[in-house]
Amino acid sequence: MKNILITDPTLRDGSHAVGHQISAAQIAAYCKAADAAGIPIVEVGHGNGMGASSLQVGLSLLEDGEMLKIARENLTTSKLEIFVLPGFATINKDLKPALEAGVDAVRVAAHCTEADITERHISFVREKGKLAYGCLMMTHMVSKETLLEEARKMESYGAQGVILMDSAGAYLPQDVKEKVGILAEHLNVPVGFHAHNNLSMAVANSVAAVEAGASILDGTAKGFGAGAGNTPIEILVAVLEKMGYSTGIDLYKVLDASDVAEKELMKVLPSIKPISVISGLAGVFAGFSKHVERVATEYKLDPRDIFFELGKRKVVAGQEDLIVEVAIQLSQKRKTQ
Repeated sequence: MKNILITDPTLRDGSHAVGHQISAAQIAAYCKAADAAGIPIVEVGHGNGMGASSLQVGLSLLEDGEMLKIARENLTTSKLEIFVLPGFATINKDLKPALEAGVDAVRVAAHCTEADITERHISFVREKGKLAYGCLMMTHMVSKETLLEEARKMESYGAQGVILMDSAGAYLPQDVKEKVGILAEHLNVPVGFHAHNNLSMAVANSVAAVEAGASILDGTAKGFGAGAGNTPIEILVAVLEKMGYSTGIDLYKVLDASDVAEKELMKVLPSIKPISVISGLAGVFAGFSKHVERVATEYKLDPRDIFFELGKRKVVAGQEDLIVEVAIQLSQKRKTQ
């Protein structure tokens, strides 16, 4: 039986779905349930990672340190992981205190063509003896050859695995097989895949990733995450078990954990709304949905038009300010027609 390492970012990616307003009690409740289920790694923090709480991308209810303290107290066997975007997170202000607070693993992420910016953060994590993974975001935007080049950089910096993130939920299984496959063939570290469900392909794409050689997959409770959500962890574990893979996760207890999350974390269950489909087709970060809908209402525009224009501009996470710029231009264009 091939072992698949499952990472659970319910308390990080799921933060997008509730405006980063996850409380101390919610973190404690889900960490206890995830730990009981034997989920190997639980990721906690602001949706955009350590140090990202801001007016631009959303203010967290709790400070980073408080979230990590609560999670650490309630994870006894599961590893505690954080997500880091250089630019939001600095080594001295964010990363060092997090490791001192008991973080076991760090995912250092960058846009799919900007692996260079991860070197210092990955090296620092390795120097401190913690697990360091590299993450390439918005990977649908470039060729498999470019992804391999960028992933090799992360490997050279000391990354102990490289995860491809389908940040916009734009992939189909064939895309996954091609891009995961080339990394699995040429890297000397494990390859992972992080799916979003905009086109209802998250589970299928995760299976395709495993078949192409991935040994790390992400899943969240009931798919709790940005936009249309992520791969539902309880379904992922069940499907992998049926296929003969081992995750080390207790199926009954991960189903229980998903029920805890539904009761404690979610105002509404993740669903594939029309705007989520458009986000996937446009290849735009799923976390933009709430911002796009708000701006579209303000400027009396069709949010689908905004998404497709953002896609043409190849806008990425962190460029939320461009949503308003696009809306103004579309509004002016409409007036001249």
